[in-house]
Amino acid sequence: MYAICGWMGRVADDHASDRVLDSMLLACGASPAGHAARICESGIHLGSVGGEALVYCDAEVGVALSDPVYASADSDEPLGAGEVARLYRTHGDRLLGNIHGSFSLAVLDLSKRTALLAVDRAGIRPLYFTRVGEAVVFTSRLAALARIPGLQLRVSDQALFDYLYCHAIPSPGTVYAGVDKLLPAQAVELTPGGRREYFYWHMPYRDDSRAAFPDLSRALRDLLPRVVARAADAPGAGAGHVGCYLTGGADSSTVAGNLRLLRGAPVRTYSIGFQANGFDEIELARIAARHFDTDVREYRIQDKDVVDALPRIAAYCDEPFADASIVPAYFCARFARGDGAARLLAGDGGGEIFGGNTHYANQQIFELYSLLPGWLRQAAVDPLASVPGLRKLKSYVDRARIPLPDRLETHTILHGTPVVDIFDPGFLARVDQAAPRFTQHDYYERAGSRALVNRMMHLDLKIVLADNDLRKVNQACELAGVDVRYPLLDQRLMEFAAGVPPRLQVKDNRLRWFFKQALADFLPPEIVARKDRGVDLPVALWMSESGPLRELTEDCLAGLGLRGILNPAYLDWLSVQLGGELAGNSAPMLWALVMLEQWLRQHGH
Repeated sequence: MYAICGWMGRVADDHASDRVLDSMLLACGASPAGHAARICESGIHLGSVGGEALVYCDAEVGVALSDPVYASADSDEPLGAGEVARLYRTHGDRLLGNIHGSFSLAVLDLSKRTALLAVDRAGIRPLYFTRVGEAVVFTSRLAALARIPGLQLRVSDQALFDYLYCHAIPSPGTVYAGVDKLLPAQAVELTPGGRREYFYWHMPYRDDSRAAFPDLSRALRDLLPRVVARAADAPGAGAGHVGCYLTGGADSSTVAGNLRLLRGAPVRTYSIGFQANGFDEIELARIAARHFDTDVREYRIQDKDVVDALPRIAAYCDEPFADASIVPAYFCARFARGDGAARLLAGDGGGEIFGGNTHYANQQIFELYSLLPGWLRQAAVDPLASVPGLRKLKSYVDRARIPLPDRLETHTILHGTPVVDIFDPGFLARVDQAAPRFTQHDYYERAGSRALVNRMMHLDLKIVLADNDLRKVNQACELAGVDVRYPLLDQRLMEFAAGVPPRLQVKDNRLRWFFKQALADFLPPEIVARKDRGVDLPVALWMSESGPLRELTEDCLAGLGLRGILNPAYLDWLSVQLGGELAGNSAPMLWALVMLEQWLRQHGH
């Protein structure tokens, strides 16, 4: 568990400040025995769950780090907070270009009355911040903010709308009004008079790269063992062995296979299945385990497990969380912890840097329409689309006419139903319905690339990965008591992937073309040939069956009906869906609403 919290300024009187900081550290995950470091001097109040080396303070400067960092991308010698403080004295905020690894960071400078807050390049470690009067308060766990005297946390209506639109609450917003969170590679400098936000690093996409496949393939094969080794051997795992999540996808299989080669002996891999017909994908994980000769450990989830765990998961999550795969992620981590694992290596991030997400191929098909000459569209394609019986062509043309990234809205759980039918009119009047679209446009346009696949990957790095996948796995592992690392999000691999020509990332409508072809003689052929599916909880099946998850769903819908968020008629319609086969967006929306109501209850709202 890694976390930081603290403030600069006055949020409590001198006698109470120690108690406030200790209370915040407990909320961040420190045990009552004191697995935390805290320093309170000169108006700077810093705490870190993880050890004394992660905090530093003198009369002018204080530094809090969530993790040890590295002085270069290739270095294996970690730096503590004291070394970071010295870098800050020499370089100022330019120090962010000189530290590497996964981290959240706070540098408090009393002489300048500034607070510099930043997170790593992939957004692996989160950081939230707000103001209390003239004081700057920050934390990597939202729960810690509830311990600050005078800070009234109010759930944001906008955040609830964004949550149902995006499946998660996209940065920089949070579930609480007036509290922000940093995006990947973002820093903010806070002064008594204002704030300055900027990005200290960008994915260095090279659209016109002429790099040849054989050279790129060798470079990837050389780099993968190095990033896996750093992730496996990084400080802070504690007592226990290092294992791997293994879903049977290309990413997790690549990580597990490289760790097996590095260790020279079988390593433990952990896989999740389901006691539900048609949903058990564990055989693909077994194929990878046999191929690499790993010591495979398996756990099967049933619907009762889900109901028992949901309140605990919702209580731990910083914000409402709609991705049902957090449940298998948690059970896998808990199973591994019980098996003696101190750290798990996860394959998250590979899809967002090597062209692996399904819509990358789908959107290229839709883009073909815009490449047709205008006269051909008007004379042939558009008239054909209006012919009765050619509904698929009409659907294609209708969607192809929507420019990116707006076209991606067709994948949201709100798509297909007017928002006025979903939300209570009073609630809808208090939110900006265009805000999620504005956020998507911002990330998409800021990619620094003209290539379609690069722009979509950049968007997904910011939302799908940082605000969803990493939050999911981080919080599942923290709750289970296991450290987790992401080798494929090592800066060296991200920068390498940015230089792969876009034409090789997704080729002939085949996802991960370069990645899989480069590893074709390393990965099992079944995994090279198959599309990655991930680990999907059988939500629709278990909700529609008469059982504990259906009962919980009905109870949560009834609770939401009293909150003035959703249209009562829409909730009634969803309740009817529970009695039949859940189709379309009904199951994802029902799950999102269950998790929303559970989160609100568990957090006292």
